Amino acid sequence: MSRVARKTAAPLSDLIRDWLKSEHLTASLNTQRIFAAWDAASGAGRYTVRRYFRDGRLYITVDSSVVRSQLYFQREALVDKINALLGQDELFTRDDARVGLVQELILK
Repeated sequence: MSRVARKTAAPLSDLIRDWLKSEHLTASLNTQRIFAAWDAASGAGRYTVRRYFRDGRLYITVDSSVVRSQLYFQREALVDKINALLGQDELFTRDDARVGLVQELILK
């Protein structure tokens, strides 16, 4: 591992973000942060069977029809809440073209 000489001090959060970009880990980390935000925003993490994120759409499969019907009417509020949680998350990279903020929630 080579040593990098820096002439100015940089915050550790910027260095971590740069390292994640250089190792091409931002897309998978963003996806994991979105799934964690789903669990926190919905409270239905224990009922969630499958999670999938692609092209701004978060696909969630829930094993309870009662929970699914309750969440169905809260979709827009959940998307706003998830994006608010992602906005506060320092590890979420906003400028990643592959995995960004949630635009649509699809419940199955």
